[in-house]
Amino acid sequence: METKQFKAESKRLLEMMIHSIYTHKEIFLRELISNASDAMDKIYYKALTDETMTFDKEAYKITIEPNKETRQLILRDTGIGMTKEELEENLGTIAKSGSLAFKAENESKDGHDIIGQFGVGFYSAFMVADTVTVVTKPFGSDVAYKWESHGIDGYTIEEVDKETVGTDITLHIKANEEEENYDEYLEPYRLRSIIKKYSDFIRYPIEMEETEQRPVEGSDETEDVTVMKTVNSMIPIWRKNKRELTDEDYVNFYQEKRYGFDTPVKHIHISADGAVRYQSILFIPEQPSFDYYSKEFEKGLELYANGVLIMEKCSDLLPDHFSFVKGMVDSEDLSLNISREMLQHDRQLKLIAKNIQSKIKTQLEALLRDDREKYETFYQAFGRQLKFGIYNDYGMHKDSVKELVLFHSAKEKKLVTLAEYVAAMPEEQKYIYYASGESTDRLDKLPQSELVKDKGFDILYFTEEIDEFAIQMLLNYDGKEFKSVTSSDLGIEQTDQAETTETQVEMFTAMQDVLAGQVKEVKASSRLKSHPVCFATDGAVSIEMEKILKAMPNNQDVAAVKILELNTSHDVFKAIEAAYAADRPKFERYTKLMYQQALLMEGLPIEDPVAFANEVCALMV
Repeated sequence: METKQFKAESKRLLEMMIHSIYTHKEIFLRELISNASDAMDKIYYKALTDETMTFDKEAYKITIEPNKETRQLILRDTGIGMTKEELEENLGTIAKSGSLAFKAENESKDGHDIIGQFGVGFYSAFMVADTVTVVTKPFGSDVAYKWESHGIDGYTIEEVDKETVGTDITLHIKANEEEENYDEYLEPYRLRSIIKKYSDFIRYPIEMEETEQRPVEGSDETEDVTVMKTVNSMIPIWRKNKRELTDEDYVNFYQEKRYGFDTPVKHIHISADGAVRYQSILFIPEQPSFDYYSKEFEKGLELYANGVLIMEKCSDLLPDHFSFVKGMVDSEDLSLNISREMLQHDRQLKLIAKNIQSKIKTQLEALLRDDREKYETFYQAFGRQLKFGIYNDYGMHKDSVKELVLFHSAKEKKLVTLAEYVAAMPEEQKYIYYASGESTDRLDKLPQSELVKDKGFDILYFTEEIDEFAIQMLLNYDGKEFKSVTSSDLGIEQTDQAETTETQVEMFTAMQDVLAGQVKEVKASSRLKSHPVCFATDGAVSIEMEKILKAMPNNQDVAAVKILELNTSHDVFKAIEAAYAADRPKFERYTKLMYQQALLMEGLPIEDPVAFANEVCALMV
């Protein structure tokens, strides 16, 4: 019998698995039980689509058999089984999932939840076993096969006899080590504990032998009798009374359903019995999935009709700004045979979606109010998506999200809500001021913010690309308009500002001619205190928006309307005035340098860096 080798990458992964890729080795049992449930779901699926088949749910079960003498742990299922080709494909390559392939082939059809994933999950068995044997007989076949592996050395496949359809997995449990007690995985009480912890809601019975004492007929004595007992409750968690459930139950359900590897910051359990009847468990994750901010990510909740999965990810149940929410919905008012196209127009589904959105918003507001630290942890992961919700769909959802967004406060040195900012505004402050840039450190040094800070007004720092676009869609908050600190009109009266002389006005006009096509205007600044020069902007496009738009793939050539402002109290300005009066070539050189310095301070590129360097060097000679 030929021993087949694992592929090189599979061998490396298997070595990692043998040395425990999971923190808790007990997880192996959850993985194998999920695979067994998956195999029985596949038969159920076939019965739904094949009129010649019947599905008797009572005939389907998972049996766990520990044997301390032989150090074997056997898991039997009455599922669909695997062909020789499927054994090669699913168990010959680590991380190859037969369940995922099955779903890909049948994604537009109805079926049970395919929760098992042969691949990494199956190979978790090697964390506790030195030999794994799989004997399987596929549905519709007279031939059975045995797959066996001792680990990284490879595996064998041969034909064997097996009467019933299904799969038996035999684990030869490792000998105890100094820091590992593998005997526990042969103890019935320990196995029951693991099953209850991870697999209590598996829809098929998980059975184990249990010894009971029964009276001997016609005698006062008792005898030990071995009976098969169902370990798991098989009652979906969402159909249980909330008062019976603990936070740990919800976390276990979250992890069992593979919603994520983190611990959710909040769960929402809904039991609605009004215009539409449904039950739902929703989770607000602590961390995004690895693909969350990529185009490959698919939002959506699992959608069930009377406990049967009809859609794995129903995107219509979640708006984009709450796309991070994980969970499921089970409704008695939906048909098992409803199609994806019909769902898009289903009245009940729209009512459920509206209710869910309201519940999520309410719970996030409560988290923000009652546990600020936990909310800010959540916000670091998903705040960008909430701000996108303000901007998306032409601001259709902005009122649903605006109370949930946070921005860094220049004065408070922490994240604040818009409501908190407005509540702290001095009476004479007209606008909500903001500054946009790459980081809070850089924005702290922004020349344009000097006047606003000098007045004692707070500034919101926008450090993400979406921020300014979202605020422009929001327009105002509580009647207060948003105003960039780079705006040409800050709405702040200056009583101590020196008047511009006629000669200075002429000089500004001359500078504007030198910079024709690059700036709209050159003028004296009312906002600068210590810096010599800065840009102000006129219109809806700020300098930060210009940088973002120009960096986009479609190369949108959009530029901010720039105004060059000069600090007339600065020594540099006096040098410009002197050059204007006595040396026009030097004056033009100074003018260009001021413009280029303003570009540098804004993080904008200089058209000719070599020429700029030469100009600076010329001034030093």
